[in-house]
Amino acid sequence: MRIGFVGLGVMGLGMVPRLQAAGYKVTGWNRTKDKAKPLLDAGMAWADTPRAVAEVSDVVFTVVTDGKAVKDVALGPDGIISGLKPGGIYIDMSTIAPEVTREVADAFAARGLVMLDAPISGSPVTLNQGNASVMVGGDEAAFEKVKPVLLAIGPKVTRIGESGLAVKMKIAVNLLLMVEVIAFGEAVALAEKGGVSREVAVDAILKSVAASPVLGYRGPFILEGKMPAVPLADVTLQQKDMILALDMGRKLGSPVPLAAAANELMNACRGLGIDQNDFVVAHQVYRRLGGQQ
Repeated sequence: MRIGFVGLGVMGLGMVPRLQAAGYKVTGWNRTKDKAKPLLDAGMAWADTPRAVAEVSDVVFTVVTDGKAVKDVALGPDGIISGLKPGGIYIDMSTIAPEVTREVADAFAARGLVMLDAPISGSPVTLNQGNASVMVGGDEAAFEKVKPVLLAIGPKVTRIGESGLAVKMKIAVNLLLMVEVIAFGEAVALAEKGGVSREVAVDAILKSVAASPVLGYRGPFILEGKMPAVPLADVTLQQKDMILALDMGRKLGSPVPLAAAANELMNACRGLGIDQNDFVVAHQVYRRLGGQQ
């Protein structure tokens, strides 16, 4: 099975080597070719457009920033839809609005083609550890066909249901993840205000029943000098997912007050000019509100 990969950002750079290690031949494309150099040096083939990627692939993945980018690479003049052969499968792993996913899936179906939404849950850390999970929405037969390919990316692959449901589930998961990380920053700031050192507070939480995988690798970022120069997900990127959650809650009539509060913390990060950092930096907002800096 020949694999195409469109969008070679941080997550794409982590997924392609896993596919290659599993024995798949991968052809890739990215808006900026320079970012693909490590993959090209490792044997990935290059195509000049998403359409050209699709023309030589049985399965094409995309991991891009937002719904507009998905529509551009999937449905544009040189998009995947123009190059994918009958029987080929398009898999979008981006986190985008469910309505966009359904729109793109319907466009592929009108051409007799299949699109699956398969957002990946995890960060570059969990991906490199081999612990990322993939949630899949769309045709069950197509899912079974590509499941071995998805298992090369991460060991936990679950079909959620029909087209668009995996994206909805991913938005719900990201809501939970973000609220958890924001609450962590609140708890640490409270402990610090009470006289506990930050290092001791972080260590205590990571040894408590409240510990979780995401706090395990993200929590220590708030210690002095530990914030990564390249964030796993900066404030703007993570806030994009919270806006998706708020919009989904509004459309469904489902209350999401904690998501709204987390989103306001992201607004505060941007207002303070610290939004270039990983979103766990919201801990600094709590410190400033509490008069600690």
